Amino acid sequence: MTRTQHLRACHLCEAICGLAIETVTEPGAAPQITSIKGDPLDTFSRGHICPKAVALQDIQNDPDRLRQPMLRTGDQWQPIEWQAAFDLVAERLYAIQQQHGQNAVAVYQGNPSVHNYGLMTHSNYFLGLLKTRNRFSATSVDQLPHHLTSFLMYGHGMLLPIPDIDHTDFMLILGGNPLASNGSIMTVPDVEKRLKAIQQRGGKLVVVDPRRSETAAIADQHLFVRPGGDAALLFGLLNTLFEEGLTRESHLPVDGLDHVRHSIAGFSAEAMSPRCGIAAVQIRQLARDFAGADTAVCYGRMGVSTQAFGTLCHWLAQLINLVTGNLDRVGGTLCTEPAVDLVSSTSGGHFNVWQSRVSGLPEYGGELPVSALAEEMLVEGQGQVRALVTVAGNPVLSTPNGRQLDQALEGLEFMLSIDLYINETTRHADLILPSTSALENDHYDTTFNTLAVRNVTRFNRAIFDKPEGALHDWEIFVGLAASFAAKAQRELKPTVPPAQMIDRVLRAGRYGAASPHNLSLETLASHPHGMDLGALKPNLTDRLKTANGRIQAAPEVIMADLVRFAADAGPRFGEKAGQLLLIGRRHVRSNNSWMHNYHRLVKGKPRHQLLMHPDDLSHRGLSDGQQVRVSSRVGVIEVEVLGSLDMMPGVVSLPHGWGHSRSGVKMEIARNQPGVSANDLTDERQLDELSGNAALNGVPVQVASC
Repeated sequence: MTRTQHLRACHLCEAICGLAIETVTEPGAAPQITSIKGDPLDTFSRGHICPKAVALQDIQNDPDRLRQPMLRTGDQWQPIEWQAAFDLVAERLYAIQQQHGQNAVAVYQGNPSVHNYGLMTHSNYFLGLLKTRNRFSATSVDQLPHHLTSFLMYGHGMLLPIPDIDHTDFMLILGGNPLASNGSIMTVPDVEKRLKAIQQRGGKLVVVDPRRSETAAIADQHLFVRPGGDAALLFGLLNTLFEEGLTRESHLPVDGLDHVRHSIAGFSAEAMSPRCGIAAVQIRQLARDFAGADTAVCYGRMGVSTQAFGTLCHWLAQLINLVTGNLDRVGGTLCTEPAVDLVSSTSGGHFNVWQSRVSGLPEYGGELPVSALAEEMLVEGQGQVRALVTVAGNPVLSTPNGRQLDQALEGLEFMLSIDLYINETTRHADLILPSTSALENDHYDTTFNTLAVRNVTRFNRAIFDKPEGALHDWEIFVGLAASFAAKAQRELKPTVPPAQMIDRVLRAGRYGAASPHNLSLETLASHPHGMDLGALKPNLTDRLKTANGRIQAAPEVIMADLVRFAADAGPRFGEKAGQLLLIGRRHVRSNNSWMHNYHRLVKGKPRHQLLMHPDDLSHRGLSDGQQVRVSSRVGVIEVEVLGSLDMMPGVVSLPHGWGHSRSGVKMEIARNQPGVSANDLTDERQLDELSGNAALNGVPVQVASC
């Protein structure tokens, strides 16, 4: 028997915690995981892990995980050889594009794509050959307003200022629950300890949320806000900063601040209070407290992204940091300088160069809002989507009005899924191509190092050998590209494995051959606990990608959106008799829809219930633990309801990603879990009209007994 310790980072969420994984190999047998613990010597996470990391062994051993290509024949699945699968894809997609045009094929890429460097480096090797404008991803049910705001203000969608959580004196969190998410657009392992450290050094933590979340529970102050009302609160804060002379000079080059000041003059704390549900006196005091702190951070996350004014919310958060002198400042927000720098190595992006066929929604960075995906399949006419490629995604559970998308998928002429499971979406596919597991892959994090609260880097070697007959995800894309290029008679440039790409970028980068770090994969191999490349520091002036090298505080499209905000009354409680507003919620043991087939992550107290304030239960004659009927414009679900004083009156909360009992799903543990899909209630018509991001929060619903 041989015991081996492997050091690598967890890939399951943004925290990228370092792990020490022990395997045991018996003579003549394959290695088996016997222990997963936090690596106390990891330079970033310092021994911290969350429950998800321990479940890596469940993912590796899951009998439901596909291990060979599967072809659907009727309602049955049968194995198919790799080359035959590649050739089938090429034949079907090429024929559909020849008959109906390039845009007749659509692409959807799911959240796990950014957790695997092979998908990041090679997916476009094949997908780019399709030359379709109908590309979609999970970005537009999540962080799209972050990227659009940075593109408009700073010139690049990945130039994202990160909270300097380890040095700030005041942290204001809106629509974020980092104790459940482990940080998001803020890569920060052991976030609870870091948040409590703010308080221990005399600072203050304030959370704004319609639910007293896990993070709000440890905060110095929690303010209930009406779902969809965060922009009103932020306008009130910014206006107060201007009105009361609480701003500070910034060292940054800025255009347009005077225009902003004059344009929001009517959005006072008093005017905004009815829209956000927070008293004007509290708004003004919060602005004073924020401005009075030596250093402060205003941080908004998914709860403010996925609402009707998501882009305005993130623009306002950036401006609040800017006018108080906290943008590009130690203890405020700072941009990373990662070893693989997506800002310097990619274009800044583009916006609204084309629009979706049916609803005219704008593209960002070559992707259309996923709220338009179903209608692009269902509405007949020139350019109708007739085939779909999904990559590591489950949009039936993850995008608004999932039942409509479910229906649309049934009518496709061909569907390819690159995925590990037969889930609610891939059950519609004609062909599923599964890659090796994460622990059978090398990994370098190209995304979350860009969002980290320190400059860090590491390379993760595979723990297990690639099984015979299996392919890594990047090899799948290379095979698909070769077959499609041959069928379409297109030139295909040669490529190299992901590790070789990363090595080249590391050597040529700021920490490479010309620096004392001399980074390369060889260097990282001698640092198995990762490398700390230093604290974040001010650098935004030199990194701006705008045309004139100055921050654009008043982008034209954002200023135009102020008219929509001024005219919009916002979501209101009781607009119709008995109406409530629906929000989502996260849990540390879950990650969207893809972590529910593992015993270690679903065991324990159920967490699928609808949460409702006890007064709202009483007014409807409902009782705790009762099955209730929840309805919206698009659908109806039945679910257990629980009374909770953590809920703002008039608001109900349902977790995202559940509802695995549909016919044809081959995930046994997930199928046996209670719960329903919140996206059977969310509305594809509710959008942040500026960006096209889905407004998943503040959905009007009715709740009644079954």
